[in-house]
Amino acid sequence: MSDNQSDAGSIAASDSKGVEPHAMKKLVRGLREFRATYFSTHRELFEQLSHKQKPRVLFITCSDSRIDPTLITQAAPGELFVIRNAGNIIPPFGATNGGEGATVEYAIHALGIEQIVVCGHSHCGAMKGLLQLGKLEEEMPLVYDWLRHAEATRRLVKENYEEYEGEELLEITIAENVLTQIENLQTYPVVHSRLYQGRLKIYGWVYHIETGEVFAYDANDHTYVSLPQIFGEDQEASGQTPGKFPSPVACELPQRFQKLPKTTPNGKSLTVPKGQPNGAQGNDVKDPGVQELAAEFWLSPEQAERIYRGSKRR
Repeated sequence: MSDNQSDAGSIAASDSKGVEPHAMKKLVRGLREFRATYFSTHRELFEQLSHKQKPRVLFITCSDSRIDPTLITQAAPGELFVIRNAGNIIPPFGATNGGEGATVEYAIHALGIEQIVVCGHSHCGAMKGLLQLGKLEEEMPLVYDWLRHAEATRRLVKENYEEYEGEELLEITIAENVLTQIENLQTYPVVHSRLYQGRLKIYGWVYHIETGEVFAYDANDHTYVSLPQIFGEDQEASGQTPGKFPSPVACELPQRFQKLPKTTPNGKSLTVPKGQPNGAQGNDVKDPGVQELAAEFWLSPEQAERIYRGSKRR
C-alpha cells in the first residue's frame, strides 16, 4: 500500500466514525433554534414573504465574515436585498457579465428599490490585497482578476496619497473605494436613468468593526459623518434635535471627501471648531450643526490638506 493509499484509508476510517465538524454542529443547532424560536413567533411574516418580496434597500457590502448587514442594521427578513463580494465591488457596466450587474438591474427594475447603500468596512482584506496587487497574481489569480475591477481605486490612492502607509493608507483606500464603486454604479443604464428622474438615492457607508459605528458619506459637505453620533439615543433623551441625514451621492462626485471621521491612531479625537473652514478646500461649513456632531477624524488637519488634492486638478 502506498503512502497515499494509507492516508486515504485513515481519512475514510475517520469519516466512518461519524465525526461531525464542530462548525457544522453549531450551524445545525442554530437552525433548530431558529425554527423553535424566531420562526415560530414570526410565522405570519414568513407566510407573507413566501408569496413576494418587497425589500426597501439594495445593500452592497463585502463578503467578510465580520460584517453582517442585517445584524448591524437590525433589519428584518425581507427588508434588505444584498450583494456581497470581496471588496464590495461593482464592476463598471459592460466590464463583466457577472452577477453584480444583473442583481443591481433586477433590484431596481423588478423590485422597484429606490435606496442603495454601498458599505465598506475597516480592516478589509480585499483592500489590503488591492494595495499589493502584484503579489496576488501568482498565488490567487482569481482574486487578482476580481480586484482589477477596483483599479480606479488603486490608481487614485497610489497617485494622490504617496506619503501614507500602513493602516492609515488602508483606511483611506477603504473610504475611496466606496466612492469609486458608487461611480461604477452610475454607469449602469437603469441607475443612470433613475438618478436622472430623482427616483434613486445612493449612500456610501464605512462600518468600523472595532466600534460598531457606521460613517456615511455626505455629498454636500464631502465628508464621512458618524450615523450613530448624529442619531444617538442620548440626543433624544436630552431633548436635542438629531442632525440631518447625510445627503446621498448625486449623479456626479465633483469632489471626493475632505476628511475621514475617526479617532487618530493615538486615540485622541481631532475636531473642527464650529463655523470654521471645512477641510482642505476652505469652504464655509454648510451645516455647522452636523459639522459639530461629526467631530471625529481619521486624519489630522495637516493630512486633511492633502486629501484627494488630485480632484482639484481634474
